[in-house]
Amino acid sequence: MLFKLAWLSILNRRSTALLTILSIAISVTLLLGIEQLRKSVRDSFLQTVSGIDLVVGARGDAIPILLYSVFRLGEATNNLRWQSYLEWAADERVEWTIPLSLGDSHRGFRVLGTNSDYWSYYRYAKNRKLVLKTGEFFDGLYEAVIGSVVAEKLGYQLNQQIVIAHGAGSAALFEHDDQPFRIVGILKPTGTPVDQTIHVSLEAIEAIHIGWEDGFPAAETINPEKINASELQPKSITAFLVRLNSKMQTFRLQAEINAYEKEPLSAILPGVTMQKLWQILGTFERVLMTMSALVVLSSLTSLISLLLATLSERRREMAILRSVGAGPVIVFYLLWMEATILCFIGVFLGLIFQYGGLLALKPVVQDQLGLQILLEWPGIKEFVILLLIMACGMLMSFFPAWRAYMISLHDGLLPKA
Repeated sequence: MLFKLAWLSILNRRSTALLTILSIAISVTLLLGIEQLRKSVRDSFLQTVSGIDLVVGARGDAIPILLYSVFRLGEATNNLRWQSYLEWAADERVEWTIPLSLGDSHRGFRVLGTNSDYWSYYRYAKNRKLVLKTGEFFDGLYEAVIGSVVAEKLGYQLNQQIVIAHGAGSAALFEHDDQPFRIVGILKPTGTPVDQTIHVSLEAIEAIHIGWEDGFPAAETINPEKINASELQPKSITAFLVRLNSKMQTFRLQAEINAYEKEPLSAILPGVTMQKLWQILGTFERVLMTMSALVVLSSLTSLISLLLATLSERRREMAILRSVGAGPVIVFYLLWMEATILCFIGVFLGLIFQYGGLLALKPVVQDQLGLQILLEWPGIKEFVILLLIMACGMLMSFFPAWRAYMISLHDGLLPKA
């Protein structure tokens, strides 16, 4: 009965109640959405590459090396010599390596030059291999294997020809239109930057840059038929991934690579570098969470303000309740239950809005960062947050309920006219 009265009272003030519910729902959406987005991005980052002991690039800071070599974010300030790569790849402590050559693109998607070791050894998530959805891995000079997002967004199919541009993003000013590539394979989705990558051979990267010694295309057009793939050898690469026979050798080999006299190189530990990245992002995450919590608090305050503002208007309502036998305690619980219902509806709608917002953001984050947002059921942390919001709303509603109790008690003690 009391619940029905509270619900009818809310319907009687449906306009202001709806605005209050929307305010709470939006604030809950923001708070839970940031938490879910943070968790999804972190999990997606951790799943991008698996089983790598070292990432080696030209001398530089660890985080940029990790970002451009593994996550395809940013640009390398310099390349490293092919001979340096061969020397370290032949080290007896090294189990295998994967060379990476970046710097070109196709319609906004990164082009990665590598070799067959990439298909054999590259792992993501929990030691999962790259698998073809259709076609085969490249074998010829002008053959390309594309990621699932590239195929979906550009509508590409097998045997379709594509032209690679020199440079990435807005810096891609020149196209290698004299040497088109044929799509021979399309990878299954991985939820990593691999989905947004076009893979070609290192020899192909070398072939399309013949005559580009000064950074600009040659005056004469290169005839692809006259290029012999067996004679092509990379002069430099962007970075390479290293897996060691024994992890006990990781720090020693890292120190030796960093002290390499023939060329300034940097060998980084992916796990340690990832932790540094999270430490930097952690401050930003805490600021966002604090701001979201303040927005939730503001919304709950608006709920209390609404109830307090209507107390004077509801004296007649409370007087009628008293006249039919309802005591001050009943009035107290009525106001408290109204606030609880409004808070519960707002939290529930916020949970729904959160998934709708993440669903809308999912393709944007995947297109821009190559990371996957995982739409999962709320975990323990999310449920704790929701329970805290409900608890705060219920506790804060005690004040207007107490005010209603006092007004009702005062009016009940007045002598009847």
